[in-house]
Amino acid sequence: MAFTARNGSTQTALADINITPLVDVVLVLLVIFMITAPVLQSGIEVAVPKTKTVKQITQQRTVVTIDSQQRVYLDDKPVNVNDLPGLLQKKSGANPGSQVIYLRADQKVPFGAFASVMDAVKQAGITNISIVTQPIETQSNQ
Repeated sequence: MAFTARNGSTQTALADINITPLVDVVLVLLVIFMITAPVLQSGIEVAVPKTKTVKQITQQRTVVTIDSQQRVYLDDKPVNVNDLPGLLQKKSGANPGSQVIYLRADQKVPFGAFASVMDAVKQAGITNISIVTQPIETQSNQ
């Protein structure tokens, strides 16, 4: 589109959009998300048992973790198993029956330690407990 200035010269409008800054910002955001995505998962290293049926977790939930040395964590913070019911009650608020707890335990943890943590969660009034497992990799022979 041409414009005629007062002095008689013709000027054209710059109609091209420079997308280089947009691409730079998108690439920086992509790198940031790639770096932070693994951090969003629970930071405690636990070798959970493998099962055939596994449900994907899509929402952020409260996670209780028992590592191989039988240390108990509430959302990546170490806690005493005796303090766990009180902490869970504070977290759940007035309606603990509707809260979902995900329990991650290392496969080497003895059943007694697992049962004591389950009991502590139930003492908090929470009955909806899901046990976190990994899927079994099946090898197809074709």
